[in-house]
Amino acid sequence: MTAMTAETGVAAGRPQPATTVESPGGPFIRHSQPGRRAMYIAQPNWGGLVAEPMVALPGYASQYRIKVTFTDAGGTAATFGQDGMPAVFSLVTLKDAFGTPIIVAPGYESFALIPLYSGQFGIAETQDPGNLPSFVPGALTSGAGSFSSSLPWEFAKAYGLISGANASLLPTLQMNVNAAANVFTAFTGTPPTIQVQNDADFYWLPQGVSVEPPGIGTTCQWVLQPCNPLVASHGTLSVQYPRLGGYLTTEIIIMRDANNARIDGWPMRPRFLVDGVPLIDSDITTVYDDMAISLSVGATTGGALVGNAVPQGQAGTAVMQRPVGTIALTRKTALKQRQDGLLETGEVFLSTNPGTSREINGSPWGTVNAPPARVNVLVGQVVPSGQLIQGLPEV
Repeated sequence: MTAMTAETGVAAGRPQPATTVESPGGPFIRHSQPGRRAMYIAQPNWGGLVAEPMVALPGYASQYRIKVTFTDAGGTAATFGQDGMPAVFSLVTLKDAFGTPIIVAPGYESFALIPLYSGQFGIAETQDPGNLPSFVPGALTSGAGSFSSSLPWEFAKAYGLISGANASLLPTLQMNVNAAANVFTAFTGTPPTIQVQNDADFYWLPQGVSVEPPGIGTTCQWVLQPCNPLVASHGTLSVQYPRLGGYLTTEIIIMRDANNARIDGWPMRPRFLVDGVPLIDSDITTVYDDMAISLSVGATTGGALVGNAVPQGQAGTAVMQRPVGTIALTRKTALKQRQDGLLETGEVFLSTNPGTSREINGSPWGTVNAPPARVNVLVGQVVPSGQLIQGLPEV
């Protein structure tokens, strides 16, 4: 056997991209490069927990890219529930190193609705995770399939990032895995096995220049909160949000009946009030039209990432289907009627404080076949580290 000659001149450390160093001056993104690295791969049990520790990365993290794969374990008949594969998680809790909540919501809201409506994941058809090449609808026999999505905190280009270089100050992510009976409406045989892959998208530390992302320490928080009171079928009442305290970018309003099924029991003419003043008083179909104009989501039927069904944005359609039981109001339209993802100035974010009253009035509300219904709100709320940076901080 011939001994192999050791190679020389190869370093395992971080390479120095000398040919790409920019001259000093200019914004953070001019001196940084987008990167990605693996966090972990986990194989939790049904009813278990995913709480793997994160690893450091040489830069500023913008989102966690999550891929969940269901593998045939001997099922013979499978039907996913209304919320599809993302319902595999009963609760997703993402916090920064100081315990500030970034995302606290169930799996469907975290992995289907936030990417679809926030503008923090994709744009056009790719904002719907069900349109991505990695989406594989759950098989009608075994339930085997896969979906990819995101847990984002960057809300404008390079704004809202979290430092990932200090191994002792990393975000924490805990995902509670649902019981199989809460994910499938019917299943015969052995439920599929689950694999969770987590990769982090980040910006590399700038080379040869000392510059930070804009507004470092600013967070965009998404916490699902119940509104009160409950809604009776055809009831006349105002449903109030919990108290807020930041700059609102997007409001995702979800209505579920007593069986936790999403329903369109909206008033024919909802009124959205701020401090008792009706900011929007509109026919519900016009609200859907607004969603189509600003978000490209507006058809009146559908549901994101339903396991056995066709994805929301069917081939050849210009407007994605609106998930049943959801309304979204976006304020990321300062320069256009259209939300353009991370191209955002923040000029029309709604400034609130803990005294701000926000509510929806229905006179009356619609039909609730399994009353009472609960309205939940998932608000994208920017809490700046100082003064909110407006304009285009990345340029």
